[in-house]
Formats: sequence, structure tokens, C-alpha cells
Amino acid sequence: MAGGRGRWTATVIAVVVALGWLVVGGLAGPYSGKLGDVATNDNASFLPTDAEATRAQDLAAGFVDRETTPALVVYERTSGITPADQQRVQADAARFAELPGVVGPLPPPIVSQDRQAVQVVVPIDAAEGEQIGAVVDRLREIAGADRDGLTVDVAGPAGLLGDLIEVFTAIDGPLLLVTLVVVLVILLIVYRSPVLWVFPLLAAGMSYSLAALFVYLLAKNDVIKLNGQAQGILTVLVFGAGTDYALLLIARYREELHRHERPWDAMRAAWKGAAPAIIASGATVIVSLLCLLLSSLNSNRALGPVSAVGIAATLLVMLTFLPALLLLGGRWAFWPRRPRYDHADPRTEHGIWGRIAGFVARRARTVWIVTAVVLAALALGVTQLGATTLGQSDLFTQRTDSVAGQEVIARHYPAGTGSPATIFTNQATAQQVAQVAQGVRGVSSVRPFSRQGPPEVVDGRVQLQATLADPPDSNGAERAIRELRIAVHRVPGADAVVGGFTAINVDTADASTRDRNVIIPVVLLVIAVILAVLLRALLAPVLLIATVVLSFLATLGLCALIFKFLLDFPGVDQSFPLFAFVFLVALGIDYNIFLMSRVREESIRRGTRAGVLTGLAVTGGVITSAGIVLAATFSALAVLPLVVLVELGVAVAAGVLLDTIVVRSLLVPALAYDIGPTVWWPGRLSRTNRHGDRAGTEVADAH
Repeated sequence: MAGGRGRWTATVIAVVVALGWLVVGGLAGPYSGKLGDVATNDNASFLPTDAEATRAQDLAAGFVDRETTPALVVYERTSGITPADQQRVQADAARFAELPGVVGPLPPPIVSQDRQAVQVVVPIDAAEGEQIGAVVDRLREIAGADRDGLTVDVAGPAGLLGDLIEVFTAIDGPLLLVTLVVVLVILLIVYRSPVLWVFPLLAAGMSYSLAALFVYLLAKNDVIKLNGQAQGILTVLVFGAGTDYALLLIARYREELHRHERPWDAMRAAWKGAAPAIIASGATVIVSLLCLLLSSLNSNRALGPVSAVGIAATLLVMLTFLPALLLLGGRWAFWPRRPRYDHADPRTEHGIWGRIAGFVARRARTVWIVTAVVLAALALGVTQLGATTLGQSDLFTQRTDSVAGQEVIARHYPAGTGSPATIFTNQATAQQVAQVAQGVRGVSSVRPFSRQGPPEVVDGRVQLQATLADPPDSNGAERAIRELRIAVHRVPGADAVVGGFTAINVDTADASTRDRNVIIPVVLLVIAVILAVLLRALLAPVLLIATVVLSFLATLGLCALIFKFLLDFPGVDQSFPLFAFVFLVALGIDYNIFLMSRVREESIRRGTRAGVLTGLAVTGGVITSAGIVLAATFSALAVLPLVVLVELGVAVAAGVLLDTIVVRSLLVPALAYDIGPTVWWPGRLSRTNRHGDRAGTEVADAH
């Protein structure tokens, strides 16, 4: 009777928990499709408040009734613009001026010196925000398609923003769908069950819905700034990490079903065994991501809490909803490979990993030295990485309208036309500053800003507009801005400030470099502390961090070769090394936590060396499966045609596979086996399992 009542009570609890989560999912689910409504993709809003470009923006607000973002509509006929073409341009410009959101009157159309192109500058009210994309769409509709040899493109900052907004609309649909399909296929392969895959996928979907609800509320109330990049990463991170945690818990549950007759007892034992590693893993990722709050860029600061909220929601769901589902499914959830109550040693189900463990034991020193050398050789590829600010033509994986238009502008006008650098200076020194600016290499022309006749003067300041010779998003333009700032800052009493589109890119690059130098050491320190608490040792955490850093550098080297020779990318964005580090180290250390927490558990019973072999044998399959899932989900970022996200997806996928297949399977266990009990120094375990350690050596000899 007692057993029956216990089974009935466990079932009721599981039903209540599962139904409670389904209610939460019903309420939170709709918000997963609303994140795009609270996202912003304006680069300028992400700058630090003390950046020079930010100060320039504040000054610019005083010179105009409304701040604007220019769209550049450019018409090209290589045989020469005809009178009919000019009439079409005039007619289009009149219709542009009537559009809601366009700030009129429009400047006159600008004919190129070679008379092969005409450019119309269309100022769009910056207050339109994300609706700038809709205004750009209307401009493209009015301008129409190419015809009779006349090409038409909409470029400029507004055209670029419109293309970015169009890309990020794919996040709520195609990216989510691809991620779901990838996870489903891998779960079917891993479990070979028509039933079991439902539980982790349903729990991962619940995690995403809960995370989307919290992120939506935080962004809507201006607690965080959400952009398309963070939104895309949230999707793949929640499904990838959630499936990882599910695989770990399900694998432990399967083990315990061999040891316990009742599923409730098996789940309780599995939860106690797996939850500490899952919680430690999640906490490591959360704290590492929150270190991005130290960033000077609002975009980075947004990514940290957005991703941390995703991981926190995933932890909560996977440690409550998933166990309830598994408990209700019982042994039948594993059909047709149902685990029996037979007290089988868990190593018997992991034959191939038992053989790998034996190989590691026999050649421990050789294995860790060879793998370390191979990883170090891959790390040499970092010299080919080429971190830079990606130009507009390099930003997308396919040729967009704004890219095509910028190429036309570069062929027929000073490439910086339409996106000039802005210089704010005191009225008394304006003429001298203009002369100095005109002498800077890469500056085509300098003229004062005026709406009607004489230059505008606001609070004793004058605005100068410097047209650059190079495209505004090119390395040449950025060099010109840096030299321009040096030159005008030297003018006594000018108090000059340089801003504009290119200046925003320059300040963003500088802030990214600063963030990388500050955040990376903090993340390493935080992870070291968490590992020391979890493993109750100091030497093991140091070794684990060293292996993950080596794996990170090897990943960067491998990615540099892939980007340069396979994908033909021009380089990586300044933010790439930091994002790659945070995700690779935080997620890569996960697999070492899963492995070493089990190794420590087994070492207490068997001795360190035997514990290493058992830990590797019983976790090898599940951790490798988890790594493949995470790599595949991040690879789904490739459906978004943005070079930055494709590069991040490739980096995380390659790095996770390196961590799971090389670092966690060979380097770490071989190193721990070779060092022996000393790996737990100065913890008590380093002094109390010498006898068990000798037994572990005998086990290795048996293999």
C-alpha cells in the first residue's frame, strides 16, 4: 500500500507540475513572435555616452528641427543620363517628398560629373525608428525596377538599416524553424525512439517561450536594449543549451532506471546526480554572459542579460518541467530500448567510450601532449584573422540593394557623398578648422552647414560637413576620420568634435577593443572561482581553464582559415573575438564541468584514475551528443545572410566540436589521469584516495 500511495503521489505531483508549465507556456508562447516589435537596430544608439560621435549627435540635434537618417536614391545609366531619365528623377523626388516620415523639402538631385548617375538625398525622420525600414520600402516601390538600361538603388544609412531590418524579420520564422528541425533530427538519431525526442524538444520550446516573455517585458520597459543580433543568438542558445541539459538529465535517468525499480526513485537519484552539474554549468554561462554588462557598448550590454535570461529560463524549465514529463513517461518513454531494473553497471552501455577510456589510460602522457601540440598549431591561424570593421558591401552574404547603390555612388561620386563627417567647432575658429580639415588626406571637400544662405550658428558653434573620398564604411574612411580628429583637435580654442556615420564606426571599434581587454580577464576569473567551488580544488580549475583557452585560440585559428580560404570573407568584425570568447569559453567549460563533476563523484568511490576512466566512459556519449546539438543549433545562424552572425555560428560550432571531441574526450582526461590524485590539490580528495588510485591503474592495465 505504501508503495502504491507513493507512486500515486509522485504521479499527481508530476501531473500538476506539467500542467502548470503548460499553462505558463500558453500565456508566454505568443511573446516569442513579438520580440521583433521591441528590437532596435540603430548602431548609434548603442554607442557609449562619452564617445565623441555621441557628443556630435547631441550637438547636431541643435542644428535641425528634426534629426534625420538619409536614404540615397541613385540612378545610373552608363551611356549617360538622358532628359527622360531626369524627368523620371524629378517625378520620383516629388513623390518621395510626400511620403509620411520624409522630412522635406528635399535637396535638388545631384548629377555626377561624368553625367552617368543622378543621386537624390531623402532625409527620413530619425524618430521613425524601426519604421524607417517601411519608409525605405516605399521609396523602392516608387523608384521602381531597373528598365531600359537605367538602374535604380536605394542606399545610404537608411537603405542599409532597411536591409538589416528585413534580414532580422527572418528570426521569428525561418531561424526558429531551422533550429527546431535541427534539434529534432539530432534527437531522433541520438535516442532512436519515436517517443523520447518529444520531451526535450517540448521542454526547450517552453524555455524559449518563457525567455521570450521576460526579454519582451524588459525591452518594452527600456530596462535593456534588444537588437536583431541578440534576438537571433537567444533563439539558438536556448534550444542548444536546453537540449544539452536535457540530454545530461535523460542519460542519468536511464542509468538510475537500471538501479531503481520505481521511476520516482530513479528520477530522484538522477536529479540529485545531474542537477549540480547542470546548475553549475548554467551558472557559469549566466555569470560569464553578465560580464558583458562591463561593456561600454549598449549592444554588448544588451546581449549579456538577454542571453542570461534565456539560460536562466532554460535551467528552470529543464529541472522542473522535463523531470515531470520523464516521470510520467516512465520506462515506456525509452521504447523500444527500455532500460530494465537489473543493477547493470552504467559502463556496460558505453562500450566504445570504455575503449576510448582504456586508450587514454594506456597512452595518457602521449595523448595530452599530442592534442595540446595540435591545438597550439591550429592557434597559429589567428594571425590570419584580420579583425576590422566590416564595410557595407562585406556585411551581407548576398548582394543587397543598399550595397549595389553604394557601389554606384563610389563609381560616380566622392564615395562619402550622402554620409559626410560632421565637425562642430566654435564660430571664431570655424574658418581655420575648415582649412585644416580640407588639408587632411581622404577629405574631398568641406563646407559649412546652412539651410538658407549664411552658415547656421547655434550656441556659438558652427557645423562643418566634410565629404570623404572613400566609402563611409571603409578602412580608408576610418583612417581619414582618425586623422581628421587629430588635426582639428589641435586648433587652439576650437573645441572641435567630429561625428557622423564613419565616426560612429570608429568609436564602436575602439569601444570593442576596450571591452575585449577588460571583459576577457574578468570572465576567466569568474569561471575559475565557480570551478574551484564545484570541484573543491585549485589545480583542476586552472588546468581546465588553460585547456579551454587553448581550445578557444585553436578555434579562432581554424575559423580564420575557414573564413579566408573557404568562405572568402574579408575578415571579422571587431566584436567577433569578444563574442566568440564569451560563448566558446562559457559553453566549452560546460562540457568539462559535466565530465569533471562526474569524475570527482566517481573518484570518491574508486580513486582518481579509475574515476577518470569511469567518468569518461559514462559521460562520453551524452556529452558528445550535447556538443553536436549545440554546434548544429548555432550553425542555424547561417540562414541569416549576415556575415557577422554566420561567422559567430561557424566559430561556436567549430569550437564546441573541438571541445567535445578533442579537449573533453582526450586532452582533459589524459591530463587528469597522468597527474593522478594531485589534480584535486589542495582538496582533501588529493590526499585520501591513493589506494583507489592504484586500483584505477590496475583497471587501465586490464583495458
